[in-house]
Amino acid sequence: MKLMFISDIHGSLFWLERALEKAEQEQPHTLVILGDFLYHGPRNPLPEGYDPQGVAARLNAYGKSLVAVRGNCDAEVDQMLLQFPMMGDYVLILHEGRKIYATHGHGFSIDQLPPLVPGDVFIQGHTHLPVADVKEGIYVLNPGSISLPKENNPHSYGIMVDGKYTIKDFEGNVVRDIQL
Repeated sequence: MKLMFISDIHGSLFWLERALEKAEQEQPHTLVILGDFLYHGPRNPLPEGYDPQGVAARLNAYGKSLVAVRGNCDAEVDQMLLQFPMMGDYVLILHEGRKIYATHGHGFSIDQLPPLVPGDVFIQGHTHLPVADVKEGIYVLNPGSISLPKENNPHSYGIMVDGKYTIKDFEGNVVRDIQL
């Protein structure tokens, strides 16, 4: 089963469309969105193609194959527009015999892990930085941001399949990867 991870859309219909094009190419079983759906947040610039209502409509059309968690820029009013659950702080996913703890990263984070055991996977968004590493025997991952990458990183997304996690940019280049 292939999983695709995106994070930090921040209302950019332009970058969401690019991510959904990649989803059509990658054909994941599930698209996991790690928060910050509609609003750009007070610390971020307006992303290219800022259109929160367009993002909501596009995600609602895609909704049945989504798993999502709330980001720090998401609010109850966002849930009123989105027709799939996205207000949970985290979701647990069982994938290829591993437990994946998926969250936005403004509560538990790579720097403050939840109770997990070696071999488990922790994945977050929030920092807009791609990460594929191991900490205390736990795989710590971040797909980066599709709309507002930071520290000169490219716009990126993550793919998990066959015991491997790969972060790719939108040109198809591997940004980071790790064998799980």
